[in-house]
Amino acid sequence: MKLLERAHELAPEWIAFRRELHRYPELSFAESETAERVARELARLGISYRKGIGGHGIVAEIVGERPGPLIALRADMDALPIAEEAELPFASEKPGVMHACGHDAHTAMLLGAAELLAETRASFAGRVRLLFQPAEEMNAGAKAMVADGALEGVSAIYGLHNLPTLAAGCAAVAAGPMMGSVDRIEIAIEGKGAHGAIPDQGIDPIVCAAALVQSLQTIVSREVSPFANVVVTIGSIRGGEANNVIPKTCMLTGTVRAFDADVQRRLPAIVERIVAGIAASYRCAARLDYIPQVPVLVNEAQSAELVQGVIDETIGAGRRAPLRPTLAGEDFSLYLGEVPGCFFWLGSGPLQDAELAYGLHHPKFTLNEDCIPVGMALLAGIALRGLQRHREPSAERDSGAASGYGNEEAP
Repeated sequence: MKLLERAHELAPEWIAFRRELHRYPELSFAESETAERVARELARLGISYRKGIGGHGIVAEIVGERPGPLIALRADMDALPIAEEAELPFASEKPGVMHACGHDAHTAMLLGAAELLAETRASFAGRVRLLFQPAEEMNAGAKAMVADGALEGVSAIYGLHNLPTLAAGCAAVAAGPMMGSVDRIEIAIEGKGAHGAIPDQGIDPIVCAAALVQSLQTIVSREVSPFANVVVTIGSIRGGEANNVIPKTCMLTGTVRAFDADVQRRLPAIVERIVAGIAASYRCAARLDYIPQVPVLVNEAQSAELVQGVIDETIGAGRRAPLRPTLAGEDFSLYLGEVPGCFFWLGSGPLQDAELAYGLHHPKFTLNEDCIPVGMALLAGIALRGLQRHREPSAERDSGAASGYGNEEAP
């Protein structure tokens, strides 16, 4: 509760910071100005950091007074190619780009949590590493940061995502699968062009594509168990330029989601068989590119229990909502494939009828900023509890200088 009280005192500055990020959003792998703003705040707080991790990512560390374990907290920074329709005084000033997923708030929350932790560093043993990640929306940032060593030495990692259909002041967490895997499919169909009035002289890839869209849905209804959660969505079809011409080619792209790692592994072969079979039956040639992106997000049981305890102590068990799993994906799952940890939902919606609010990735998405101090306090409390849980009395860990996270620019 003390963390929450202090978070509310600090909230105005971090709400203002969030609004600045919201006004100037940046797309995946283009978060240069966002990263500079984050670096300036870390320098102001006297927190060591490194820039250019996994792109425009930043990794910072808060070092306690005594040696101990290393706990990581993560926030994402990128925006989406969406034209904002929310009528806000700090609405996006970049045409066609918007923070429609609340990553601006995540970044502000993590910086606010950093300030809380920096104020209490004399009381804890170990280090807290802060990961400000690029390119979550492309499912590429976490992979790039891991490749650049962002998880080296980390005992556990924690993160959150705002949820506008859950009231601000609430949170939800559970052990086990929480979010779905994400794979991308690209299908190129080749037929034979012809006059639209003389179809027998051609091989129509459009008709083949229509049959393929329908057939791929049998994966969900007939190829996997009704108790397995799978989605196959074709999101784009591109073929032809004129109403009376049968084109030579047609291109489809889509996404495949699952909620079980074994099911995810089965899906490429199933999709390949259907694509090949349908194409052959329509006399077309087809090429499938099946692109794995992120695995199922699975919360480690003890880490989820830790988060649950911090939620209950900070905002009260009555504000911990039941977790509803989703097939939306998150590349935080890649971190959880490397080290134990937990990801949780933070309510960011209106206090009344939150379930009716505009959802994530909607052009009218808005965020109830009352969630920002709550997120700050929860992240800081989780880090402190994580340090206690992973404390190793015999461990000899060096502090800031040995960690290699000295400021690139002196605070």
